[in-house]
Amino acid sequence: MRLAKYLSSRGVASRRAAERLIQAGRVSIDGATVTDPAHSVSGGEEIAVDRALVPPQQPPVVYAVNKPAGVISTASDPQGRPTVVDLVDSPARLYPVGRLDIDTTGLILVTNDGPLAHRLTHPSFEVPKTYRATVARAPVHEAAVGALRAGVQLDDGRTAPAQVRRLGPASLELTIHEGRKRQVKRMCEAVGHPVRRLERVAIGGLSLGRLKPGTFRRLSDDEVAALLEDPSGLQQ
Repeated sequence: MRLAKYLSSRGVASRRAAERLIQAGRVSIDGATVTDPAHSVSGGEEIAVDRALVPPQQPPVVYAVNKPAGVISTASDPQGRPTVVDLVDSPARLYPVGRLDIDTTGLILVTNDGPLAHRLTHPSFEVPKTYRATVARAPVHEAAVGALRAGVQLDDGRTAPAQVRRLGPASLELTIHEGRKRQVKRMCEAVGHPVRRLERVAIGGLSLGRLKPGTFRRLSDDEVAALLEDPSGLQQ
């Protein structure tokens, strides 16, 4: 990895600011000053900025969290509200993969693995996410289900077709891959059934399983590898 990118990944500075630090002779590797931002590093070196050691890069970790209502999907909050990162007992510097609304519960991942986070959140990868919704104005008729399956018109455009099945008169399971803001809530409201409760139960093939609200578990190496290789193909 290039030195400037490494410093940026460790939170020292932005990529451009890190380049300026290096060019100014303020960065050393194993005691020797380096002025080339493209200098290659493995992360195992002793790297210092203004003689202060940069903490070594931590191994990638990924945790599945069952987010309760009232917890926000950020790494920190200036208002002091609880975050999903607060729920995970880990020494790693973590951040959430995507987000859930404050009143939405269920599966969210937190990690220090940038490539995995990008793989799961960038729209081009179309990672499916499955939700269970309890809705108002029951029962949900076939016309509403058919509209959700075909795609509905929202204020930011028509949605892609969703996989939908009825679990009960007022309960739906929807799988989408677009990830627009409040998409499931807006889709259900568009067909006449505002959401009263929403839970995410799967990301790709990784399911919430028996994880209790407010708890977490670390994903195995095999699970992480499967998410990177094929986010929709992991079986749980």
